Amino acid sequence: MTATSPATSTDTVLSVRDLRVWYGTDRGPVRAVDGVSFDLRKGETLGLVGESGSGKSTLGRGLIGLLPEGAQTDGAVHFEGRDLLRVAGKELRALRGPELGMIFQEPMTRLNPLMRISEHFEEALKVHAPGLGKDEVRHRALEVLRLMGIPPTRYRSYPHEFSGGMRQRLMIALALVLRPRFVVADEPTTALDVLVEAQIIRILHDLRRDFDTSLLLITHNLGIVAEACDRVAVMYAGRIVEIGDATEVFRNPQHPYTQALLRSTISLSTTGLNFIPGAPPDLVQPPSGCRFHPRCEHAMQVCADRMPIEIGVGGTHAVECWLHGPEEYKSAENTRPLQREEISVADEA
Repeated sequence: MTATSPATSTDTVLSVRDLRVWYGTDRGPVRAVDGVSFDLRKGETLGLVGESGSGKSTLGRGLIGLLPEGAQTDGAVHFEGRDLLRVAGKELRALRGPELGMIFQEPMTRLNPLMRISEHFEEALKVHAPGLGKDEVRHRALEVLRLMGIPPTRYRSYPHEFSGGMRQRLMIALALVLRPRFVVADEPTTALDVLVEAQIIRILHDLRRDFDTSLLLITHNLGIVAEACDRVAVMYAGRIVEIGDATEVFRNPQHPYTQALLRSTISLSTTGLNFIPGAPPDLVQPPSGCRFHPRCEHAMQVCADRMPIEIGVGGTHAVECWLHGPEEYKSAENTRPLQREEISVADEA
């Protein structure tokens, strides 16, 4: 998808074009990210949502070169005049920390249990900012911990002495201590209770104010996106199927998958459970045409025959769905509704 924000060359921090990431398997390549494009502006937060297996984490890691060995990439990821997919390993490692940051899931597995929190910060700053003296290292670390609501008395504590929510704040602090321009936050509120989750959302709000950081926020939680994000991208089976201003997408979703996700959200007014029939497709052999058509209640013949193209539906809001055109493909045969038995046969084939 080639949907972009109305960014100029001066305020665009990250420009992604036709990014593809795949993994080799005995059955063939797993196309985890398959043609993703978007722009991210200075100080902007873009929420990336979708079911498990849709390619969200692979996309986030692919942007900053943290993919497992053997993964292959294609396309372009432009950051400050450089294509990160073409940058050599040593140069890319030098960018991580001062320019590119990552907030991982499950902070207990990312923090060394044998190292004090102070040692984590000292290690990061020693590698990426070797010119800082010991006092400046301590000052920088305590400053970012204060912003996360962690008192200086905890600076020499070990990771196991913190609660899950405080460990997640430590991960955010470690990502921000080097003041990167772009940060990928991969499920930063996973397994946290609602009170701690609210605190993390408030911290994410403060990122723009205190650091002017651009953030890609990967999450399953649509409520967090509504609270913390400027724009939202909906990902399904390796592709971004809808993107736009978060308020507009939530108020007026255009893709059937986005609509189904929003219907599945539970709130205080929920009286029954909604779900999306079926399961995400096999990315070794994805469905022909639109990858959502086997699960879509509006599926037409053209949906099974052709990959949908991006259609603007107002402002920066864009969608990949044949329900929105283009009109020249909307013949009587193309718009014939698919029956469930036809979809089953096509899937088996």
